[in-house]
Amino acid sequence: MSDTENAAAAHYGALSSPEAITKALASVGYIANADIAMVIYLAINLRKPVLIEGPAGVGKTDLAQSLGRCLDVPVERLQCYEGLDESKALYEWQYGKQLLYTQVLKDRLDDIVGQGRSISELTSKLSTFEDLFYSHQFLEPRPLLRAMEQDAGSVLLVDEIDKSDEEFEAFLLEVLSDYQVTVPELGTIKANVPPIVILTSNNIRELGDALKRRCLHLFIDFPDAERERQIVKARVPGVEDDLLKQLVAFVQDLRDKDLKKRPSISETVDWARTLVLLHASSLDESIVRQTLTVLLKHESDISSVSTGLGQMVRKAANASDDSRLPSGYPNLS
Repeated sequence: MSDTENAAAAHYGALSSPEAITKALASVGYIANADIAMVIYLAINLRKPVLIEGPAGVGKTDLAQSLGRCLDVPVERLQCYEGLDESKALYEWQYGKQLLYTQVLKDRLDDIVGQGRSISELTSKLSTFEDLFYSHQFLEPRPLLRAMEQDAGSVLLVDEIDKSDEEFEAFLLEVLSDYQVTVPELGTIKANVPPIVILTSNNIRELGDALKRRCLHLFIDFPDAERERQIVKARVPGVEDDLLKQLVAFVQDLRDKDLKKRPSISETVDWARTLVLLHASSLDESIVRQTLTVLLKHESDISSVSTGLGQMVRKAANASDDSRLPSGYPNLS
């Protein structure tokens, strides 16, 4: 194991095994399956970024944020978009601050250089201020650099990498290969502790093979009913068991429909909170119809579902009473 890997393992020791990762994430409300726990364990110990793909709203971004919470380290988030460049991702100089100091220097020029000196002496004297203007105090670190400067480690979330340009993707590879960056005026800045790097993608475009080769791959799909019940219970502790089974069964049935946008896990959690707020103890057609917009975001989907809503509610009301927890998941009770 290299010095870099040893440093990472030491700082992220709370996640010392897949089982420890599962428990740590559950403590902050994130229910990880065995695949998620194993990939995170390998990422920490092999110092590899994790590329997470899957439908929107299945917990890709939340995984990175939950890792930060359970480790109590900063989460540096870089939101990708078309046109994102090095200055927005890595660093830029504080030109306004440099200009202010330049004005101060100009106002005190006589005091600084003195009187009666030759041009060469004046030039030599003024050149000593170049290092000051291009020092770290004038540097504005962006997410990539901030993540590498954290003494206690960090989680670097590169969100929606598929929205960035191919040029930025290539630049990111260079930064993550050695967890260091080069600032021409300052030299090489190496990570104090290599961050845990999470990249997410919604498959808007195909990512390059070079990026995929350097990453561990994790696909997170919509959860099955058992895991979704655990997720909702962790996020909405006040939901009653019967209502929990029914609302999850209803959402699972919705996802099997031909919809423009299937409801995400976060929308299931929002719906559970809505039903608890309305003091619902079970599903009925009236309350489902009134709150359907919490789950569905397109009018065409709402119209499509509305015609058979009563049958769907009755089906959910007859949800299985099997409340056993699947193997490999933490018991949150």
